[in-house]
Amino acid sequence: MISQNTITIPGLDLPASRVALGTWAIGGWMWGGPDDDNAVRTIHRALDEGINLIDTAPVYGFGHSEEVIGRALEGRRDKVLIASKVGLNWKDDKPFRDSRPARIRQEIEESLLRLKTDYIDIYQVHWPDDATPIAETAATLSELVKEGKVRALGVSNYSVAQMEVFRQYAPLAVVQPPYNLFERGIEQDILPYMVKHGLVGLGYGPLCRGLLAGKMTPQTTFPSTDLRSADPKFQPPRFQHYLEAVAQLRSLAEKHGKSVMVLAIRWVLDQGPFVALWGARKPAQIEGVSDVFGWHLSDEDRAEIDRILKNTIPDPVGPEFMAPPNR
Repeated sequence: MISQNTITIPGLDLPASRVALGTWAIGGWMWGGPDDDNAVRTIHRALDEGINLIDTAPVYGFGHSEEVIGRALEGRRDKVLIASKVGLNWKDDKPFRDSRPARIRQEIEESLLRLKTDYIDIYQVHWPDDATPIAETAATLSELVKEGKVRALGVSNYSVAQMEVFRQYAPLAVVQPPYNLFERGIEQDILPYMVKHGLVGLGYGPLCRGLLAGKMTPQTTFPSTDLRSADPKFQPPRFQHYLEAVAQLRSLAEKHGKSVMVLAIRWVLDQGPFVALWGARKPAQIEGVSDVFGWHLSDEDRAEIDRILKNTIPDPVGPEFMAPPNR
């Protein structure tokens, strides 16, 4: 069931807030380093704003994001849904895909320890591992559900064909694809599949790594330790094209008395059974969550958005640069 503020995820008793806190940046890796005290305050601010779903992964800071969440949620665990992931390994701070049953068994125990909990609400395969049969991965995850260590299962960055195989061996409740105004590839097949099979989408990157927060300028630069230094969207001339799109989207948002950031999140939620992952690492970056609710974009608004994107971005690119290698 979907309401303005919450959505029911199969297998979970607690309805999830339709805006979740994304914690990749909190881990520090590829985001300029950690700031743990600010991170804890950010998590607490999110909870105060009504967010009850926190999305993380072991690879976010190589365990650090999960550790910070475990610290922040002491005494509050029963009021919060934790979504974490499995299926990425790393060597010398370089991730690679690894969804072997033994790796899954290792990861779940390490994640539970870092998160200071005895169960994870939503456990998602981070990236498909082409070297491991999906049947083996899914069967192992199904065992974790039966053992009570996991409540619901999801997959991230899976194709429809891969989800079809997965669902033969384990129940699937959640899909986590990249989805935002600028990265809409899932509309061709994954979104219709989600709707058909009653899956909930945790749309990651709804602000497109900060582009849709509306605060960047042509002078904005990123250090080599920042993910965006390798993102084609943030390189000239594309960066200028995307900034022009944001400027025009801001004008549309202001007609509703909203920020472009709120417009971008509202757009994702209006597209289907989605939770939008709002990434933040400072308490001030939570501001605006409440403005997402209580209104919808009209058909005319959506048509205007499509017109803006068509006229400002002649050479759009997706998030493919983020894909880690197979093992």
